[in-house]
Amino acid sequence: MKIGVLSDTHLKEVTPEFTEIYDDYLADKDAIIHAGDVVSNAVIDFLARKPFYGVHGNMDPVEVKDRLPEKRIINLAGYTLGIVHGWGQPEGLEDRILPLFQDVDVLIYGHSHRGFNEMRGGVLLFNPGTATGFSFSGQHSIGVLDLDDMIRGEIIPI
Repeated sequence: MKIGVLSDTHLKEVTPEFTEIYDDYLADKDAIIHAGDVVSNAVIDFLARKPFYGVHGNMDPVEVKDRLPEKRIINLAGYTLGIVHGWGQPEGLEDRILPLFQDVDVLIYGHSHRGFNEMRGGVLLFNPGTATGFSFSGQHSIGVLDLDDMIRGEIIPI
């Protein structure tokens, strides 16, 4: 199973650029996960053409927060995935979010706009970075999780 992972898109509408990102990198994935700061229900509806799992972030308006939870746990392909946006400074973000979940195989998050793909204590910490929002490095990215006999995460520059 291959899952497209996004965070921090910060889009008020589905733009031609976002449609191109979807077509090029996400259209062939089995499911889509968005780790918050979606900003628009139109983007959720666009992504929900596939099985969609999202959480809201600190910049999401009330109508998105009413639709998406703050955190969630899902089971896909025999693995347990925790999803949360995150908060505060980028430094130490992983240490703040890890205690929110017990017994997960992957913890997917966003907020920092920085890609991160690292095992810690048996949990894959996975932040896809930002596909269309502000980027500290000037590089935008998405993530792909491959759930097979093992979990593999990849940050894809776009």
